[in-house]
Amino acid sequence: MTAGSGLPDPVGRAFGEEGKVHPERGAGENPPGHAERGSHIGHRLWVFIVQYKAAILFTFLGLTLIWLAQNRLPSTVSTSLGFGALGSLDVPARATIDLLGAMMVLSSAGSFLLSRTQWRELRPSYLLWLATALGSLAILVAAAQGNQIDLVGMLAQSIRLATPIALGALAGIYCERSGVINIAIEGMMLTAACFGILGNLIWGNIWAGLGLAVVSAMVIALLHAVLSIKFKTNQIVSGTVLNILAVGITGFVRRTWLLQTGGREVFPILPIPVLSRIPVIGEMFFNNGPMVYAMFILMIVTQVVLFHTVWGLRTRAVGEHPRAADTVGINVYWVRYANVIVSGLIAGLGGAWFSLETTGGFDDNMTNGKGFIALAAMIFGKWTPFGAMSGAMLFGFADAVQFKFQILNVPVPYQFLSIIPYVVTIIVLTGVMGRAIPPAAVGKPYEK
Repeated sequence: MTAGSGLPDPVGRAFGEEGKVHPERGAGENPPGHAERGSHIGHRLWVFIVQYKAAILFTFLGLTLIWLAQNRLPSTVSTSLGFGALGSLDVPARATIDLLGAMMVLSSAGSFLLSRTQWRELRPSYLLWLATALGSLAILVAAAQGNQIDLVGMLAQSIRLATPIALGALAGIYCERSGVINIAIEGMMLTAACFGILGNLIWGNIWAGLGLAVVSAMVIALLHAVLSIKFKTNQIVSGTVLNILAVGITGFVRRTWLLQTGGREVFPILPIPVLSRIPVIGEMFFNNGPMVYAMFILMIVTQVVLFHTVWGLRTRAVGEHPRAADTVGINVYWVRYANVIVSGLIAGLGGAWFSLETTGGFDDNMTNGKGFIALAAMIFGKWTPFGAMSGAMLFGFADAVQFKFQILNVPVPYQFLSIIPYVVTIIVLTGVMGRAIPPAAVGKPYEK
């Protein structure tokens, strides 16, 4: 019995002393107990982990590196770090990894603390980038123990390997900023790689091959535009079909014309006078092929066009609210057609990198999924040119690392090393480095 109520305990708990139903629970319900409190605590813990997953992940990785260095590396082993023309520096491997791991933990902790205070406008994500760089350097020091690793050369290689990814990401930005999903970037790049070699074979001129590469990618882009804009096909299905079409066309062209030919020329390295002789920076940025320079130029041009011109304003308006854009006189269809075709032009340059600047030949599926990684870089960069470039550099560095690991004979099967860039892609797409919000109208056909 409940004191003062004359009612049995369960009823007395559900009703107040005046016999009214308790506002928060009905008759026969138990009051909040340990189970509910435990569930609430578990929910808050999950929210905390999701919100600060990047800082938690990098803290864990930093502590893991320290533990592995203390338990797996002898204290007498050193690693030689090369800095190009500046020479090299020998460092003790274990102590260096301990220091880098500790700095990684501090950077992660700093990012966490900044994000919970009034200083969050200082962009705590920069500290996570620092943690990423520190962790990468620690892994390289461990992998190269007893050997030398040329850091400047690795960074230069990362930029070169990032080129097709960055160009593909810029192509995706033009499309998706105007409201069209472009899964077909992979197919555009593959087609350009194939027809670039074919053009060089037919005309004996590598620049003519580049022209044919770009035109072929623009044709695929036009098909995607017609299917997505005019016929309002599901844009993901359209892109997937075009990717399959590109595999078939390029395979046929290779078997029919390209297998009987030997290797052809590739674009030469074009060092920029004076600038290429600057230590470190010159080797990284000013001693590359034409596609690398095109990547940097297009990144700046895209930034200016999208955010500082009338055309860019119209493109973003069509991608966010096409009905409002149409109301003020913007031709939504024309803007989308133009941006999709421009994306094909840029993707064509990315495809030409594979065949005309790197190998001088063509193999089936030689783009190897880089078009899809470019989409991940675009999402990582939140649909901005400089952000996409940073994502492309991350994937390019991951690619360079797996090549370096194979050269250093790291005791891991090469098949596992080859998946490093794709593992990084999966991690990025889980939102570790922050949430990405796409343009509001992307993927939605416009009806007048």
